[in-house]
Amino acid sequence: MLKMAYQSDIGRVRQVNEDRAIVQEDLNGLTLAIVADGMGGHQAGDIASQMAVELIQQQLQSMNRGTPLDQRQRELKAAIEAANEKIFEFASGRENYHGMGTTVVAVVSDENTAVIAHIGDSRAYRIHGDRIEQLTEDHSLVNELVKSGQITPEEADHHPRRNVLTRALGTEPSIEVDVREMVWEPGDLLLLCSDGLSALLTRDQLLALANAEGELDDKVKRLVTGALDAGGDDNITVVLMAHAAGGVLHHDEEAR
Repeated sequence: MLKMAYQSDIGRVRQVNEDRAIVQEDLNGLTLAIVADGMGGHQAGDIASQMAVELIQQQLQSMNRGTPLDQRQRELKAAIEAANEKIFEFASGRENYHGMGTTVVAVVSDENTAVIAHIGDSRAYRIHGDRIEQLTEDHSLVNELVKSGQITPEEADHHPRRNVLTRALGTEPSIEVDVREMVWEPGDLLLLCSDGLSALLTRDQLLALANAEGELDDKVKRLVTGALDAGGDDNITVVLMAHAAGGVLHHDEEAR
């Protein structure tokens, strides 16, 4: 069975929480989790992220445990593409919302395989024992600079333009979605998060907090607290999925 826990926190600086998360513990025998981090003025960011998680979830309701893996990939990709079109159309027709958009990272999983799709710099990590692996590649300016050798990964962490995205949901009429599969093993954790977590904590810190003793919701709270203690300069959203025996745990706590 898969266990799940999640939490979203406004952080210490922002006036509005533009992050959104949805977990659906029983999608016809599958498990669905989505994290979105909105951007744009006039509260457009929280509208974009809310639309994204709701539209993607709605589009996937016919998926089920019998859906082949390649079809799960196609349907998840299509759901994100459809959400992009609707958010772009919504923003284009409203002057205050021009340019609004959101990141998104989404996973559809059973006990064997997780299908992960993303746009932007919200991330997915796999934690396997004492190892942590980033499963998504940031669609960001600083990541392009790192890949081209212009800056180091350490410099990227503090670069003044580290929040500039090269790809986001809702800002263009069409979008390219990155999709991949991950094979689960018993004891594995899958971490989805907005950059309010990943920008403030190192991989070693993420690994230590996620692997600390306690229930899954305790681990989530420790991760959020770790980002708050590191400054909390952005909204923080964390979803943890655990490959474990037993029932499904579903926890949601959002700071207002």
